[in-house]
Amino acid sequence: MKIRFRDISRGIVEARASVEVADGIFLNEITILNKGQELEVELPQKSFKDKHGKIHYVHLITFESEQKRIVWSIEIIDAYLRWRETNKPVLVYKP
Repeated sequence: MKIRFRDISRGIVEARASVEVADGIFLNEITILNKGQELEVELPQKSFKDKHGKIHYVHLITFESEQKRIVWSIEIIDAYLRWRETNKPVLVYKP
């Protein structure tokens, strides 16, 4: 699985990932979050408002079981940690 990361470092968002699902086909906007001291993977979703004003969310990625989702998320986090070892964050301070 080929994964590309973009450093974001704003708030709890650490990075965004693009995963190549097939040759030349990428799934974008997978977000790596830092909640406390724990990393989480947030998958992309589509939201829409119904005629009564209620917002509904549809997951763009579905898994056949919760275990598959957990394993896939762990693979993303492991790849992120390896990427972070070689690409340290650049902190810019304004005087």
